Amino acid sequence: MAKLIIYFSLSGNTKKAAERIQELSGADIVELVPQTPYPAGYSNYVPVAQKEFEQQIHPQIKTTLSNLDKYDTIYLGYPTWNGRVPMIFYSLFEKYDFSNKTVIPFTTTGGSSVDESMPYVRKLAATSKVTDGFRYNNNDAQLKKFIEQFD
Repeated sequence: MAKLIIYFSLSGNTKKAAERIQELSGADIVELVPQTPYPAGYSNYVPVAQKEFEQQIHPQIKTTLSNLDKYDTIYLGYPTWNGRVPMIFYSLFEKYDFSNKTVIPFTTTGGSSVDESMPYVRKLAATSKVTDGFRYNNNDAQLKKFIEQFD
């Protein structure tokens, strides 16, 4: 059972979570990178993200997944923005087929629960089996317990 971590991170928090999951699960890992980089700094990229939500903009992705077919389990990592999944994930799911894969969402967020973003993940991954999600808050013991469910 091959596993892949696909994550998007601007502040580095989701990257840290993805790397911890990689250490615990042995999964391959790939960063979801936009074709046009977001501006640096929280106060600079928040207006861009808000515009994407309001105008339903699906930013182009630079990342290429050449062998997605070999994976049956996908850890999907994202920062929660406005209680939602960043719009770049809409681009990912439009470009690649996640049918019949198990999608395991994990998020990093300042204050939102993972439950807020889960309806968006379930809609994006409608042709996949979506597990309960996990909010990473630097508690590696909780993360390990969560990951062990899928071994």
